[in-house]
Amino acid sequence: MIVLDKENKVFTLHTQNTTYQMKADAYRVLLHTYYGPRVSGGDLSYLIQYADRGASPNPNEAGHRRDYSLDTLPQEYSTCGVGDFRLPSIEFEPEDGSRLADLRYVGCELRKGKYALEGLPAFWGGQEWETLVVYMEDASARMSVELYYGVLEKHDLITRAVRVVNRGTEPVQLRRCASLCLDVQRGDFDLITFDGCHALERNLNRSPLRPGVQSVESVRGTSSHHHNPFVILCDHNANEDYGLCYGAALLYSGNFLAAAERTQLEHNRLLLGINPYHFCWTLASGEAFTAPEAAMVCSPSGFGQMSRQFHRAIRENLIHDPLQGKRRPVLINNWEATEFTFNADKLVDIAKSAAPLGLELFVMDDGWFGVRDTDTSGLGDWTVNEEKLPGGLEALVPKIKALGMAFGIWVEPEMISEDSQLYRAHPDWALGVPGRPYARGRSQLTLDFSRGEVRDHIYGAIRKVLDSADISYVKWDMNRSLTDVWSTALPANRQGEVFHRYILGVYELLDRMRRDYPHILIEGCTGGGGRFDAGMLYYTPQIWCSDNTDAIDRQRIQYGTSFCYPISAMGAHASAVPNGMTGRRVSMETRGVVAMSGTFGYEMDLNETTQEEKEVIKKQVAFFKEHYDLIQQGDYYRLTDPFQNGPYNAWEHVSPDRREALVSLVSGTVHASAPFCTLRLKGLDPERTYQVNGQGAFPGDVLMEAGWPLPMVLDDYQPMQFYLSAL
Repeated sequence: MIVLDKENKVFTLHTQNTTYQMKADAYRVLLHTYYGPRVSGGDLSYLIQYADRGASPNPNEAGHRRDYSLDTLPQEYSTCGVGDFRLPSIEFEPEDGSRLADLRYVGCELRKGKYALEGLPAFWGGQEWETLVVYMEDASARMSVELYYGVLEKHDLITRAVRVVNRGTEPVQLRRCASLCLDVQRGDFDLITFDGCHALERNLNRSPLRPGVQSVESVRGTSSHHHNPFVILCDHNANEDYGLCYGAALLYSGNFLAAAERTQLEHNRLLLGINPYHFCWTLASGEAFTAPEAAMVCSPSGFGQMSRQFHRAIRENLIHDPLQGKRRPVLINNWEATEFTFNADKLVDIAKSAAPLGLELFVMDDGWFGVRDTDTSGLGDWTVNEEKLPGGLEALVPKIKALGMAFGIWVEPEMISEDSQLYRAHPDWALGVPGRPYARGRSQLTLDFSRGEVRDHIYGAIRKVLDSADISYVKWDMNRSLTDVWSTALPANRQGEVFHRYILGVYELLDRMRRDYPHILIEGCTGGGGRFDAGMLYYTPQIWCSDNTDAIDRQRIQYGTSFCYPISAMGAHASAVPNGMTGRRVSMETRGVVAMSGTFGYEMDLNETTQEEKEVIKKQVAFFKEHYDLIQQGDYYRLTDPFQNGPYNAWEHVSPDRREALVSLVSGTVHASAPFCTLRLKGLDPERTYQVNGQGAFPGDVLMEAGWPLPMVLDDYQPMQFYLSAL
C-alpha cells in the first residue's frame, strides 16, 4: 500500500511487515526517513537530526544555515559534486565538462499495477502491485530523473528503477546511474556478500561495516562467479531467525557495483547498480536511459524470512516459466559421460539406460555442431555435425522420444571460435580492437551482441536447429569473461556503451527465443554459476548452479545461493565419482539427496553404474517426483551452516500450508566418541501433530523446540531424509 501526503510531500510505502518512507523538504531535497518494521505511518522526518560539520558545505538555498548539508542528511537518491561527498548515485557530464548533479523534487504519480522496463528484466504482476513514480530534476543541467518504486505487499518486496532524460538541447554523457540508494541512519550493521570463484561460487562473507567504503563488483561483463549482485545489510546479531536485515538484489547480468559506506555520522549508505567502470552513455536531446531494476526485502525476523520472501516473489512474479504449474522433467546430461567424444549410438545407449530409471529428459551437451571435437573450434557454426549424428536431429530425436524421453540441446550463442566458418566470414563480428591481439578464454572469442545483425544471424541459425526436431529444452551456456570490449559498430566516443549494449543484446535474444518457443525450457549457464542473478532468472527459469558437482562442495554453493534465489532455480545434478574436480568419492545416496535440493538430474554414463546404484537412482527419481511440489515450491529453511564444519549439515522444505515437510541432511566427518545430536526443525505448525517417515505422532512445537534425535553414523558424508506429514 502506498500512502501519499502531497501537501507535506511525504510518501509512505507499506508492505505486509515493513514500511518505507521518503519526504521532500522545504528545499525540495528528497530525504529518506525510514525503512524497517511496519509502523502506523505519519511523518517520520522527525528522526532526521541536523548538525554542523565544518567540512560539510551547505546548499545555496540554506543561506547561512550551517546545520543543513547534503553531506549529513539521508538522501533518497544521492547527488554528485554539490556538497554530498559520500557515494554518488548519479553522475553526468554536459557539454561544458562539469560533473554536477543537483536533483530536486518536482512531483509524483501513483499508479495501479507494476511498471515495466523496456528491454530489461523486471518483476511483473497485476493489480496486487502499486507503483510510485517520483520526479526529480537538475534545473541547471536540464536533466530529469524519474524514480520508480513497485510495491508487492504480500511478499514485503519493494522494487526500484531509475530513468534519466536529457531535457536540454545538447548531448550529455551519463557516467554513473545507480538503481538503488539506501541511507540507513544507524551504524551498527554488518555487510554480507556472496563471493568465490569458478566452481566455488557464492560463499557467504560477513564483516562489520567500518568507516569508509566496502564494495564488491564485477568488471568481467557478467555478474560473475566471483561476486554476486545480491547483498545484505543486517544487525550485528542477526541470524536465521532474529534481527533486522535488508536484502538487495540487482536484476542485471553484466558489470555491477554493490558498495556500502559508513559515514562520519556513523550512518550507512548502500548503493547498487551498473558498474561505472567503462560505462559512458551518450544521451542526445530528448533521449532517455533506463537503469536496471533492483529489489529490496526488509526482514525484522532474520535471514530466513528474508530469503523466503525473495523465493516466493521470484517464483511467482519474476520467472516466466513455460512449465508454470507443471512439473519440470528430471534430466540426464551426457557431458560428464562423453565430453566431445560421442556419436548417435552412444547417446541413444545412455538414454536407454536412463529411461527405465524414470528419467524424463535427455540433454545432448557440447560437441554436436560444426567441427567440434575440442573446445578450440566450431563455435558460431550452428549446424548439426552429421559425421557424429547421421541424418541430423531429425534422425536422433525420434529414437530418444521412442524411449519415452524428451530431448534437449546445449548451445553457446554468444561465443565464436577463430577456427569456424563464421569467423572466417565475419572476423569483425567478434569483440576486439583492430590491430590489437586478442585475449582468449576457453580458446574462444566473444561475439559482439551489441549488434543486431550478429544476433539475427545467430538466432536464425539456432532457429533452424530448433525447428528441425521436437526439442523441449535448451541449455544456454557462456564460458568466458569479456575482454577486448570494443565494437566496430560504434564510434570512439560511444565505446563506453558496449558492455551494457552487450547485455541488452543477450536479453533481447533470450526474449525472442522465449516468445517464439514458449514450450522450450531454457536453462542458463555461464561456466556454471557465473551469471546466476535475478536478471537472468527473468528469462531462464533455472540456472546451472556451478560446474562443481561434488556433493560436499555443492552444499556450500547451494547454501549461499539460497539466501536470495529459490530452490526451483538451482540446476543441480548427481555426477559420477570420483568427482572430476575434487577427486572425492561419496555414495550415490548422498549425491542424490544434495542434487534433489535443486532442479535435479544426473550427469554420468549410467551404463557404467552397478545394478545396485541403478536401483538407488530409480528410488531417488521416484521420491523426487512424489515430493516435487514440496521441494520446488515449498518454503525453504536453512537448519545449519555448512561453513561451520559441524557434525552434519541440514535443510528443510515445508509446504505452504505446513501440513508436510522434508528434512535432508548430510553428516560431516566422523570422530570417535562423537556426541549425540538433536536437530531442531522449523516452519511447522505448533498446533499440529506429525508423523516422521510414517511413524509415531509428534507435536509440531515439540519437534521445533525439543528437536529430533539423529542416529549415529559410522562413515563420513552419510545422508538422511525425514518426511513429516500432519495427522
